[in-house]
Amino acid sequence: MNNAIDKLIDKIKETNNPTVIGLDPRYEMLPKCVTDKYSKDLEGISKAIIEFNKKLIDKTCDIIPAAKVQIAFYEMYGIPGIKAFEETCRYAKEKGMVVIADIKRGDIGSTAQGYSNAFLGKTPIGEKEEAIYDVDFVTVNPYMGTDCVKPFIEDCKKYNKGMFILVKTSNPSSGELQDLKLENGKEVYIQVTELVEKWGKELRGKYGYSSIAAVVGATYPEQLKQIRQAAPHTYFLIPGYGAQGGKANDIALGFDANGLGGIVNASRSLMCAYKSDKWKDKYAEEDYAEATRAEAIRMRDELNQFIIK
Repeated sequence: MNNAIDKLIDKIKETNNPTVIGLDPRYEMLPKCVTDKYSKDLEGISKAIIEFNKKLIDKTCDIIPAAKVQIAFYEMYGIPGIKAFEETCRYAKEKGMVVIADIKRGDIGSTAQGYSNAFLGKTPIGEKEEAIYDVDFVTVNPYMGTDCVKPFIEDCKKYNKGMFILVKTSNPSSGELQDLKLENGKEVYIQVTELVEKWGKELRGKYGYSSIAAVVGATYPEQLKQIRQAAPHTYFLIPGYGAQGGKANDIALGFDANGLGGIVNASRSLMCAYKSDKWKDKYAEEDYAEATRAEAIRMRDELNQFIIK
């Protein structure tokens, strides 16, 4: 059986598209043609989100290899929102997409194991075990050290799953901690990069990359280049493209000579394409999913101009 990173790379090669759609919906982002169908309470919001997400998945699953589902935008709507998260992950998998649960968990011991049970592994229930969310990848915050990462690593090995570990994030203040110099002269993000490369050694697949992967922001191209050099076997989830200002030619620094090495996330620029200046005159609000598809194709072609050597 292919490990998780091989499964992801196979889908990237099949679609010729190093893109992941971020399904991070806030209610106010959704078109009125969707929200007007449902009550303005938590149950109605959950139903609107599910309809919106499913329509986007239906229109992009043949051209986008993966979906990243950020749990915060579902947790904020309570139990109905969590149901929407679960339904979105399940539906994307049914449609053949690789699913990344963007949960950014980071804790120690039994707590980390509980998180890993929920998303990657299985939860003991009496004499049996049950997969709960059963996604392909999660995001993990490593800043409590190896013991907060180890349970996830073990479940990646056991269940052919993967994770993206925060190394250099795309937010403006990331450098307050991640860019600090250590006594050994290395920046914190390089120290974490080297740990990720070490943690992933036993989970390298047929393309030479490991299922223990990294989050590296597109908004810091020099660091992206530096991290690629320090971690030749580590795949990158690259946020920050589009709305956050990351450019395709900068993102290319994270890829290898074969056009592999990263998958680029876009959330708002894909979900809200129907509102953008590029597409709002061509697509009516009720054609929001067609606008997302058009933007996904444009993004794919732009990235491939720079990534494919």
